Amino acid sequence: MSISLKPGAGRLPADARRLMALTEALALSGSRVEDIYWENQITAVLNKLLKGKANRHIESALEALVPERMAAYEILVEMAETCSESALLSIGEQDYDVLLFSAPLLVWTRYQLPLPSVMSAKDADTITKALHDCVLAPDVKLALLPEIVSFEQMPQTFQETARLTQQLGQKALGKKASAPEIRPMTNTEGMLADARFIVGAVAVPKGQPVFCWQTTGEDVVAERQACLQKWQAAITTVVQNRYTACAVDYLQPDAYYVNSREADRRIRPLALKSAVIWLQNAANLRGPELQAAIIGCGESVVEEYRVGFTTRHSNQVIYGCVWPILSKEEAASTQGDPQQLSIPEEIAAHLAEVGINDVKQIAGLGTTEICEDCGAPFFPNAQGEMMHPELPEETDLEPRHFH
Repeated sequence: MSISLKPGAGRLPADARRLMALTEALALSGSRVEDIYWENQITAVLNKLLKGKANRHIESALEALVPERMAAYEILVEMAETCSESALLSIGEQDYDVLLFSAPLLVWTRYQLPLPSVMSAKDADTITKALHDCVLAPDVKLALLPEIVSFEQMPQTFQETARLTQQLGQKALGKKASAPEIRPMTNTEGMLADARFIVGAVAVPKGQPVFCWQTTGEDVVAERQACLQKWQAAITTVVQNRYTACAVDYLQPDAYYVNSREADRRIRPLALKSAVIWLQNAANLRGPELQAAIIGCGESVVEEYRVGFTTRHSNQVIYGCVWPILSKEEAASTQGDPQQLSIPEEIAAHLAEVGINDVKQIAGLGTTEICEDCGAPFFPNAQGEMMHPELPEETDLEPRHFH
């Protein structure tokens, strides 16, 4: 089947071009029989790339599909995630399904967040027992990363994710495997909100259930909620000891990529509100004394929203926050739907919760400009001017360390 690729695609590696052609073919398929054929072809190429030498061919193919060929893009993302977060391993004649999972913790504070650190043996045992008792199906084999990690420390490519799946999967099955590499965090100064992840891999005989809600045959929605409540109760002591003076939201332990996206989505309002609370305290400015302006920024489509803060008596931006867009359609996903808030309206609602009600939405598309000297983003004032934020001189710049 001949598939025409977008201009510039010829400069991509052959395997990336092949992925693009196959996913576009799948997007055009008119039957489940044809779907299966193309899916098998795509899976073969993905597995070859994931097991090969270091490369970013999958990421290159995805970048080439955006934004004109979103149907193919979504197909390739889903299949790349599936192939990298799951594997089939064998012991003797028994095949095992392996799944990489995470249990996110959304943490925020008015103080400095603690750095990630290696879990003690006692904490690791408590978390392992809680997973077996509250989340996993019976007889599931399990291996955990030794540290509760941040986004920055997690795999940055599909190939790295596949390698972690293999390493932890082999460990869960009692096989010899190289130790996973955990990156150090490089930039934690001033961090007030972050997602942290308990990451592990589970192994079950091929075709058997992984999670306990697969085994009940009852209301799965209710069972999942009950599992989350039991999981939270079982690890609360561990989490509270690690994140003293922090508020924590617990997300359902689930597959690696779905939880990465959910944590990304849910950390945004927490990061926004914790930053505003810090500003109010550090600069001794109450909500009614502050104004906010929101603008969508990007090259051709909205890639992020930037929120600039000024006082009522000045147009100088004193502080700002970035609200990232997590998919290419997200910025427009609620436009025209009277039942849902637009993203700027959602941001304004969160600002109102921390006392800022004077919020202006700036029309048009702003630039993603940053300061060449310090790397700080520029933020809008109420007139739509993109400015470098300058905190008042009397501001107490350092978040206090409680830990």
